[in-house]
Amino acid sequence: MSSLRHRVLPPQLLLRWPKEASFCLWLLLPEPNSRPKMGELLQSEFLNEPRDNLEEREAAIELRERIEEEELLVEFLLLVQRRKQEVADRLQDTISFLCSDIAEVMKQQAILKEKGNSCMEPGKDDNSTSNLPSINIVDIDDSSSLGSRKRFRPGLRVPNVEECGDNLETRQKSDTQTENRESFLQKSSRLMKNFKKLEAAYFLARCRPVKQSGKPSCRQTPLNSDGRGSIVMTERSSVNNLTSKESCSESLESGWINPFLEGLCKYLSYSKLKVKANLKQGDLLNSSNLVCSLGFDRDAEFFATAGVNKKIKVFECDAVINQNRDIHYPVVEMASRSKLSSICWNSYIKSQIASSNFEGVVQVWDVTRSQVLTEMREHEKRVWSIDFSSADPTVLASGSDDGSVKLWSINQGASICTIKTKANVCCVQFPSESGRSLAFGSADHKIYYYDLRNSRIPLCTLVGHHKTVSYVKFVDANTLVSSSTDNTLKLWDLSVSNSRVIDTPVQSFTGHMNVKNFVGLSVSDGYIATGSETNEVFIYHKAFPMPALTFKFNNMDPLSGQEMDDAAQFISSVCWRGRSSTLVAANSTGNIKILEMV
Repeated sequence: MSSLRHRVLPPQLLLRWPKEASFCLWLLLPEPNSRPKMGELLQSEFLNEPRDNLEEREAAIELRERIEEEELLVEFLLLVQRRKQEVADRLQDTISFLCSDIAEVMKQQAILKEKGNSCMEPGKDDNSTSNLPSINIVDIDDSSSLGSRKRFRPGLRVPNVEECGDNLETRQKSDTQTENRESFLQKSSRLMKNFKKLEAAYFLARCRPVKQSGKPSCRQTPLNSDGRGSIVMTERSSVNNLTSKESCSESLESGWINPFLEGLCKYLSYSKLKVKANLKQGDLLNSSNLVCSLGFDRDAEFFATAGVNKKIKVFECDAVINQNRDIHYPVVEMASRSKLSSICWNSYIKSQIASSNFEGVVQVWDVTRSQVLTEMREHEKRVWSIDFSSADPTVLASGSDDGSVKLWSINQGASICTIKTKANVCCVQFPSESGRSLAFGSADHKIYYYDLRNSRIPLCTLVGHHKTVSYVKFVDANTLVSSSTDNTLKLWDLSVSNSRVIDTPVQSFTGHMNVKNFVGLSVSDGYIATGSETNEVFIYHKAFPMPALTFKFNNMDPLSGQEMDDAAQFISSVCWRGRSSTLVAANSTGNIKILEMV
């Protein structure tokens, strides 16, 4: 500041800001009269010119920012347009596929109708064809939308009222049409309830042949004639896969129709589970009636129950159904020294049944004599599961908490092979047509599939569950279904095991609740039955991930027979009666019901 009195400014100010330095020197003139007045300062070039430049710079900056904002908006809109156009293109491809599929299905329908007409012999009156059902298309409105058509079977054709004037036939026709219309509406209601999942299943079934044509070694194989291999994905991912339609041949395009139609028909074939019989047992004073295992014999005439009451009870199924008694007594009852965990009938020797118990003992019984034929004591801990080989009925497999799977020869009464694992083994299962392979589920959340000719290492490991695998069952020679306490069932295709690990299930079934208990698992003709900790029986079909049918057990007091509110009750075991539509289910209180899909 002392230098300023002598009009000496810092050199940097003179060099870098000469205008500012000149303005300061003007203010520091020695003579006060020579110094500028306020008016002169306000009108000076120094104060006015920079202000105009500043306003121009601010305006220019604001304009540039607005231009950048407009450019950003344009870029955003172009991106939205591009993505929506991609969606529109995929939607157009989807509509194209739907149109071709509708044409293909109607073509097949026309062929079937032509075959049906060719079977009619000429020269016969209308009554000769009155037993042939017809399919009508009912247009709800004149819209051309795909959802405007509904199909229904109006039932048997009968002569026109004007032609015959028979009131009885008129009533029969009306009743038949009403009944079939109600059946259609019921199926339509169930179809619409699960429309999104069925739609996704359709898209996947439709796109799979496309994928297969380009990649023959693809892990996810198309559906075969029995409906196996259906899987549900999201609609968007399924539609995306449809865009490669150019590479798909005509035969592959139509190859999905019959398997998908078969799965859909089976899914909609039944409307409910009906109680055919309640099995009322005589040991109501036994406080522990939990049924751990159910099983039908070779001819599906008798079924056996076993559980924590340490008894194997054999009942004649038809007698239980046909005889409405207060108490049903077993035709055979066999007592064990320990709580029973599993039973399995021999598929060749009708009177032979095997059991496992909580002490690790495996026993083979002769039911006709109510005697133990063979007792095997090599397991160190509880045995959870046993299974006879259908291909070799003298071989039996067992899985235990000691982390081992043992193969037994019932003729020798000793194990012939042992597979050691690092975790508890909860279930074992032979394929129905082979005794050379075995699958078992473990507490390490995995399923192991072995070729028993090389028991040192699994042929493949199935990875996908998040908790203990409690059951495994073969649907067919190459398809396996597993149950876990992670609330899911999973379907696996073993024919695609081109690696040691399969980490993608073909299907995941959800809807039931299972987080801690063994709730049972049984398969028959593509239908999968399982229990739930909500005290319900769930029926799935292998083609779709949602339940086809459910049945709620009444919570009954075993002593009074009155209904009670007990949330702790759960379904503990289920078993199909051969390949029929009938199954037996039991819950944690010993309540056993014979159910039928109707």
